[in-house]
Amino acid sequence: MNRSERALAERLLAHARHSLKEHDLPRIARCLAMLSSQDIWWRPHATSNSVGNLILHLNGNVRQWIVARLGGAPDRRERDKEFAACGPLPRRKLLAQLTTTVSAACRVISHLAPADLTRPRTIQGYHVTGLEALVHVTEHFAYHTGQIILITKMRRRKDLGFTRLPGEKPRRKRGARLPTI
Repeated sequence: MNRSERALAERLLAHARHSLKEHDLPRIARCLAMLSSQDIWWRPHATSNSVGNLILHLNGNVRQWIVARLGGAPDRRERDKEFAACGPLPRRKLLAQLTTTVSAACRVISHLAPADLTRPRTIQGYHVTGLEALVHVTEHFAYHTGQIILITKMRRRKDLGFTRLPGEKPRRKRGARLPTI
């Protein structure tokens, strides 16, 4: 791997950590804070997932794909239980579990070498490289974060201020930088 490829790999690893811990996790935490205990476990219909289910699922997915398979920790995931849960699991416990898992995943990602991204692995029966596992997890996390945001908007009936409509001026926090990709 040449210097340019190594730099690209390091940028990708940094972006994955940022996406999980600094972008999506805070949005999930903010949504949880806005929802009642009942809203956290509300399902639009029987075949849908609640916010609680989605958080349990993200916790299981990140732990299995990153912490276990890329980091070498034991894989104890029971995927079906993530979707079967109906609560009540307190919001602080849901958030604490997810925060702990994301922090563990970020530690694993921090220790990955660029060569780890090309090494093949088998995760949930899929044959993937470390890069494919990393991209899967960040994309999957963002996808379900969007679902959690949508459910929160539906239950709270208000804009959460995460994005802006076309024509609106950007709402940037003082001193905040946009991530470079």
